[in-house]
Amino acid sequence: MAEPAAVPVAKAISRLLGWAYFLCWSGSFYPQPVSNWQRRSTLGLAIDFPTLNVLGFVCYTVSTASFLYSSTIRDQYAYRHPESPNTTTRFNDFLFAAHGAVMCVIIYSQFYPRIWGFRVGSRQRASQAVLSIFWACVLCILVVTLLAQFEGTDRGYDPASWAWIDVIYVLGYVKLLTVVVKYTPQAWVNYKRKSTQGWSIYTILLDFTGGWLSLAQLFIDSALQNDWSGVTGNPVKFGLGNITIIFDIIFILQHYVLYRHPAKSVEEEEEGEGDNDDDWAREREQLL
Repeated sequence: MAEPAAVPVAKAISRLLGWAYFLCWSGSFYPQPVSNWQRRSTLGLAIDFPTLNVLGFVCYTVSTASFLYSSTIRDQYAYRHPESPNTTTRFNDFLFAAHGAVMCVIIYSQFYPRIWGFRVGSRQRASQAVLSIFWACVLCILVVTLLAQFEGTDRGYDPASWAWIDVIYVLGYVKLLTVVVKYTPQAWVNYKRKSTQGWSIYTILLDFTGGWLSLAQLFIDSALQNDWSGVTGNPVKFGLGNITIIFDIIFILQHYVLYRHPAKSVEEEEEGEGDNDDDWAREREQLL
């Protein structure tokens, strides 16, 4: 039976939206490191943000690669979702994740003066709460991996019990958690400073656009399959789009409305802490 004439158009729109959100979200990684490079400083950027971003995007890369290229994961997904056996993960999802992982490592490395020579504030240290979340996520991934290996039927290859797809889902949820948590410290830093200086608004604008495009593609793909489990079966992509949009709205309000005219620059806020900055830089260099 021939498919309706609107279906090829919808598929073409889905592919277009996929690459459009990929370009927006991928492009959003560049304004912040470029801004840091131009200022020769990371002041204004909460280090918690890139710390969690590294973990999140590494997990997301493994997750999307598994859905695309692992026959085991695809078969287990089909078993868990018989009404919609084809995952909605696309190649642009994987490409975005892999590119993001590389860029996150670069941004995080800018907090090491020995590598870039940038000025790093004495208060730019990962919080204990974020470090606890970081290692708790790593522990959860390890626990589920061990469950799949030793508690799952056929060492994780039977999707009816603990299986390797559960590990992939945990990686996806870790990515989702890092998105929820990583924006909060930056929003709090902006609130305390009553300024968004040092935090690139262009990153947020591209992020905001990409979030809407990602959700649009996901809904079109689910509609084409005539089954909305394409959304529930891909909670990471659905959650990413929604959470990103919410936080982007907060940042846009902070930048253009609440803190449009900051009382002083981020450099002025750090004056008098030069000795602490030097001590912090030496501490980071000793870790390398």
